[in-house]
Amino acid sequence: MIKSKHLSIVLIIVMLLAAFSGLISAQEADFDFKAKSALLADATTEKILFEKDMHETVYPASITKIMTLILSMEALEKGKIQMEDEVVVSERAASMGGSQIFLSQGDVVTVEDLLIGIAVGSGNDASVAIAEHISGSLEGFVDMMNQRAAELGMENTRFLNACGLHVEGHHTTAYDVFLMSRALLQYPQVHEWFTIWMDEEFLKGKISEEGVFLSNTNRMVRYYSGCDGLKTGYTSPAGHCIAATAERDSTRFIAIIMNGPDSKSRFAEAQQLLDYAFANYKTVHIAEKNEAMGRVQVEKGTETTVNLLLADHVGILLKKSDEIDFDKEIKITHSLEAPIEKGEKLGELIVTGNGEEAGREDLLADKDTARASFFQLFQRIISKWVQFGR
Repeated sequence: MIKSKHLSIVLIIVMLLAAFSGLISAQEADFDFKAKSALLADATTEKILFEKDMHETVYPASITKIMTLILSMEALEKGKIQMEDEVVVSERAASMGGSQIFLSQGDVVTVEDLLIGIAVGSGNDASVAIAEHISGSLEGFVDMMNQRAAELGMENTRFLNACGLHVEGHHTTAYDVFLMSRALLQYPQVHEWFTIWMDEEFLKGKISEEGVFLSNTNRMVRYYSGCDGLKTGYTSPAGHCIAATAERDSTRFIAIIMNGPDSKSRFAEAQQLLDYAFANYKTVHIAEKNEAMGRVQVEKGTETTVNLLLADHVGILLKKSDEIDFDKEIKITHSLEAPIEKGEKLGELIVTGNGEEAGREDLLADKDTARASFFQLFQRIISKWVQFGR
């Protein structure tokens, strides 16, 4: 029984594995890269394994579209838009230069068509069309992009458009690109689009009789084992960029290359990072998103208990030669007195190995719990008296 709102409930799970031999220390690798900035990290734990000037401000080019896709997936999740929605292409969207899927003013395409056009063909026209469909205007969508960036902790990012065409003041960092890349990975459906290699008849019969020749800008999805995203980018000021991710044996890494001198080197350097990660590290998954980690009593609520659900999946990154014994601790950090809203943070799951913290994630209430009325509380007291008398 919980006797205090701030009492920690310690749940110790001993894994019968070999002895723990140390948590990951960042920056053990040494690469001589031509790119201005770079980053390698584990997608599950966010542990950074290598970085080169990851907080240095750079132009993102079409890497920008990762945020456009995040907002699109969130709008779909909330039911604000549907995959089957028909979008009428505006003059503004059709006028975008650079990479495009050759939309014309008045064309009618679905939301899904636009998202494929963004993910595979890096269409600037598709990006503006989806932005206008979601927010009503490009300017409103850009405001949404910057608000979401702030929520993700992207402290050195400022968006001025939805596609990445160069404009002074539109900038980011390798670290911020990692943060939004990880956020997009919460939507597994995007991998279906990112791994399309070629479609010679994309939008056939919708915008033309022949359709559009769609070719993936990220060649790593074709030749690199496990690669299923995410996005390339290029403008003259931004140089050649890529946010690449790959998964093998339930271990996923993200490699970021920004402002490389040429396309060949950006792919080669991203591959070097991923090769290093897969050769040396593995992820041990401990608990999954929305998994119930425990039940706590609620004071003065119509419901007497709520389950604690994990806000995101939790794992530990290890060297391949290491194994670990770990403990899980549930720490109550917020009030357990009603009212409590579904999704409200009540505590944290803290994972430790060899006495050191290896992971931490929020625990959320699984349901709404209104405050009980005086009559309900009185009945509860009477019921306890009756049971005690028995």
